[in-house]
Amino acid sequence: MNAARYIDNCPIGCDSPIEETDIVLEQGPLERCSKCNQLFSQCTAKYFNSSMEEFNSSKGTWPPPENVKSLERSTKKTLKNITDIADQKLNRLKLLDVGCSNGAFIFTAGKFGIQCEGIEPAKEAALAAQKANLKVHHGYLEKSNLQKESYDVITLFEVIEHLKNPVELLNECNKLLKKNGIMVIRTANTDSWTLRLLKEKWHYLNISKHGGHISFFCKKSMTVIGDITGFSIIQFNTHSVTLCEKETASYFKYRLLKIFSELLNLPAKLVGKGQEMEVYLRKI
Repeated sequence: MNAARYIDNCPIGCDSPIEETDIVLEQGPLERCSKCNQLFSQCTAKYFNSSMEEFNSSKGTWPPPENVKSLERSTKKTLKNITDIADQKLNRLKLLDVGCSNGAFIFTAGKFGIQCEGIEPAKEAALAAQKANLKVHHGYLEKSNLQKESYDVITLFEVIEHLKNPVELLNECNKLLKKNGIMVIRTANTDSWTLRLLKEKWHYLNISKHGGHISFFCKKSMTVIGDITGFSIIQFNTHSVTLCEKETASYFKYRLLKIFSELLNLPAKLVGKGQEMEVYLRKI
């Protein structure tokens, strides 16, 4: 099995010993880089590629009607953070969403006045975005012909955890950003109370539920990859705590733990222990 593994070493490229963790998945224990604390899966290349097929769909990641307002609220909050950091009005900024699926974020962000476009490797999702008259390029960023230093903001939402070599992608993002450009990354936080408590029971680590989730970040590994690729962290936000997965407990136990988890959301946010993180980086 080891010969067919998709990732053999630290995805960030650290030349440091690799340790097995006590988080045991179907593919074997998650491994940890002893330098940057990056966690990564022992899944095979075949399993990874098969799991990624779920994203090649015209449905993409467009939310159902009941979640549209939530997307609008989170988008507005993110854009507010961007304008505060950039010290620019939204209509003066140009944004590229990498791994944009069928364009839900750029459609929503565009309604607030920022210039948006996206790039998406999954053909069916990209075509769906183009049919909706969104400016979305089909393909991989590393192979695109996008103009260098032409964007003020690049977003990577739920993308970096799928990458065998995230350094390569972030280097390309650096080339496309203008001087002092901003990159926003959303992914899971392995330095979270959720992971500490649930370990392998945390749904985020389950590649059969979340296709392509193979590489898992924390603030330390995000800082290391930023240093390598020419970025500095400007703002680091986390939120949300899960104490129990719904399918692992009775209804009443789940509801009780859900209440406790909501009480923990604020302290987790204050000390950076939430399970979801949003990192704002500036091009150096």
